[in-house]
Order: sequence, then structure tokens, then C-alpha cells
Amino acid sequence: MNRRTFLQSSVALPAAVGAISSTVAAQHNRGSRSLYLSLSQHLERIGVQLYTVRSLLANDYEGTIRAVADLGYDEVEAVWDPDRNPEDIRALFEDVGLAAPSTHAPIQALKNNLEQVLDAAQIIGHSYVVCPWLSEEQRSMEQYKNHVILFNEVGAACKEVGIQFAYHNHEFEFEAKEDGIIPYDLLLEETDPELVKMELDLYWVAYANQDPIEYFNRYPGRFPLSHVKDMGSDRQMTAVGEGEIDFASIFAESETAGMKYYIVEHDHPDDAMASIQTSIQYLRTLEF
Repeated sequence: MNRRTFLQSSVALPAAVGAISSTVAAQHNRGSRSLYLSLSQHLERIGVQLYTVRSLLANDYEGTIRAVADLGYDEVEAVWDPDRNPEDIRALFEDVGLAAPSTHAPIQALKNNLEQVLDAAQIIGHSYVVCPWLSEEQRSMEQYKNHVILFNEVGAACKEVGIQFAYHNHEFEFEAKEDGIIPYDLLLEETDPELVKMELDLYWVAYANQDPIEYFNRYPGRFPLSHVKDMGSDRQMTAVGEGEIDFASIFAESETAGMKYYIVEHDHPDDAMASIQTSIQYLRTLEF
């Protein structure tokens, strides 16, 4: 399936939704597997990655968090900050009614400051710690094999304190190496599925011309977290609902994916608050 076919694959879905009662289950076949899905599901909870509003947080942390809550978000995904008191962060999130199921922590912190990362995660109430990025110097096949070892070790340490470890992708993990191996496939194949889950970035997987549903079917239950980011016709990021990614078809496969969290993000928005407002307004009305 090419990218254009995938992005347009649900053109017929709205007509089907209008023709069939929302209480009727429809059988959906993909290969030899059958699922029964409601045709009028909605996202119950929507989160936002605070990296999207990082410049605003730098100027007014508390005010920005309150503004995010005021937009109607239920959850936030944090970014580990060793200079900020985790007790204060938890108190603020609780005050404004935001859950914080996950946080990003850079790979160097996982290597050198894991105990501090996990202590903060437990205080704030995170259920997931996510490695968000590999620098260009960390992307050789030999290094990916080392990442497998590290991620299993970090996953085991996380499990000991009741936290799940996960890895967040960009497009580069789907670029085949000299031996033809896809690094993302290596990570999925070689890490322990109980210790290492995936946070699937829906923009970057589409940018890499990959079908997320194929990954769901190949590795069911490995994708509890998603970054909900849209891609315009120019392949640039845009607010969710303003681009071409078929979120309805993807979310309809959440049970197969094991997907529980839907986290809005935009890496470089012109107006961060306007972007996340547009995104949540679209997602609140999305049926799948």
C-alpha cells in the first residue's frame, strides 16, 4: 500500500457510518483476522506533548499548563527536567486536573541518571518513560544493537518500580541499513515485548511511507502510546485535522495496536496554543 492509498483509505467510511446504526457492530477483515468494531467510537481522553508548547513553558510554566487544561486536554506528556521539582509539577497537574501518564527522557539520562528519572516519574505519577530521540551519531547498525541491550535493561529497571519503558520513532528508523535491516524492525524484534513498548509517531511513520496498521498486525499490543500529528500535502506538519493522515482508520485498529494514549504534538508550530486548540477540536468530533 502506498502513502496516497493509505491516507485516502477511509473515503468510504463516513457513508457507511451514516447508513448503519452506531449500536451495530461491523465485521472488519484484515488478512485472516476478524475484528468487531463499533462504527461510532470517539476518543475518551486526549493528551498533548508539552514539547509543543516548550517556548511558552520557558516563559510561564504554570500559566501555560493552566492554559492547556483550559483547552480541554485530559492529559499531558511531560519532558524530564532535572531542574524542576517533581513534587511541584505533580501538585500543579493535580490542581488543574491534568493526568500525566508519560514523560520523555533523553537516552543520555537513561544511561547516566536512570534512578533520578524514575524517582521523578514515580512522584509525578507517570506510567511510561519514553526515549524520544537518537542523534545522528547514534544510528549505526552496531549502535542500534547496543540500544536493544540498553532498552531491555532500562525496561527491566522501569518494571521493578511499576513503570513501562517505550521508544518514540522518527522517520530515520525506517531507513534500511547497508545489510537491508530496518532499524525499527530490529528494535521490535530484538527487544523484550514486555519490557519495551513503542510510542508510534503517526506523522513520522507516514513521512517514511510506512503503514502503521501493518505494524499493528505484525506486532500486536506493542503500541500503547501514539503521537497524533498531521501531515499536509507538502509533507510538512500541520495541526491535526488540517492534513491528510487518516486517523479514523488508524484509531479503529487501536485494540490490535494496544493503543491507550493519543497525544497531540507539533514540533515547530507558528502558534503553539492555536495549533493544539485546532487539534483537540478536531479530535473531539472524530468518529472511527
